[in-house]
Amino acid sequence: QVQLVESGGGLVQAGGSLRLSCAASERITKYYPTGATGAWFRQAPGREREFVADISWDSGTTHYADSVKGRFAISRDNAKSAVYLEMNSLNPEDTAVYTCAVFRISGQNFRYWGQGTQVTVSS
Repeated sequence: QVQLVESGGGLVQAGGSLRLSCAASERITKYYPTGATGAWFRQAPGREREFVADISWDSGTTHYADSVKGRFAISRDNAKSAVYLEMNSLNPEDTAVYTCAVFRISGQNFRYWGQGTQVTVSS
């Protein structure tokens, strides 16, 4: 079992930045020497969960939702088994609970999920 713990959320002013961290309890490559994927999702009140970004643990290849492309950057640390989300130029529409996940099964279906961290952007 892999536990994921997010941190770094909080209240920021529009135009500001935040860096979210997701720490895994186990080394990712122990379970998936190849093919592992880490991802960030978000869910705002009254809205469905939304894909934000993902990253291949092996190659570092990334994908971003159009809504955050150019503003957010996902990265991972193999030694720490952690995935990060650098968020810049934040606006109130980015307000949501941000959750990390690892080991994609299909689409938005991942094997392990964190409990989420609240990000609130004031106008």
